[in-house]
Amino acid sequence: MKHGFGNILHAEQESYLERMLPPRDALLREMEALAGERDVPISDPEVGRLLQALACGACGVAGGRMVEVGTAIGYGTLCLARGAPASRVISVDLDPDRLGLARGYLARGGVADRVELLQGAALARLAALAGPFDLAYLDGPKTEYRRTLDLLLPKLRVGGFVVVDNLLWGGRIAAPDPDSEDDADTAALRAFNGYFMSHPQLAAILLPLGDGVGLATKTKPLITEMGGPF
Repeated sequence: MKHGFGNILHAEQESYLERMLPPRDALLREMEALAGERDVPISDPEVGRLLQALACGACGVAGGRMVEVGTAIGYGTLCLARGAPASRVISVDLDPDRLGLARGYLARGGVADRVELLQGAALARLAALAGPFDLAYLDGPKTEYRRTLDLLLPKLRVGGFVVVDNLLWGGRIAAPDPDSEDDADTAALRAFNGYFMSHPQLAAILLPLGDGVGLATKTKPLITEMGGPF
């Protein structure tokens, strides 16, 4: 979710891009309203649109498997499931109350039978999951992004997508405050961005979309994924 209007792009550019978005249906608008009222971090509408398109590209008509870290109330989850109607989504979140809301929304959206919601610490839950996955969406604890990526990459197929939200962090990544030290999230995101962009298994790019989105394709396996070392 954006950390304020006009923090990434100029305000007039953000206004134009927002006007270009197709109207969301009543369910998504209800979720956006609830997130605003309760200060729940969800994907921005334009990021949801991106997730829907990427899910379709990653999984196609035959279906596949996607994993999400940071369910919140299920906004991104719903967009992923809608983008690939023959696919399954596994989504992990620590907060049982938010997962309860997500279950209700996903049921109303007609995708609950294709979504598995897991409650618990993301790193522990992800370690127990078996791949392969076609798409991984990271929107959980920012200080855990690097370890989350390291856990998921071996489970992601070559050619699969990695999507990471909040990488510009309200503009603070690009324009740090010279009079204050970074908090833990800001410091972790700044370090993660360099790791993500230079990762030898990824073709990655940072996009000024929403609060900053990282998008990458896995280009090759590690030797350990192929049964090595040889």
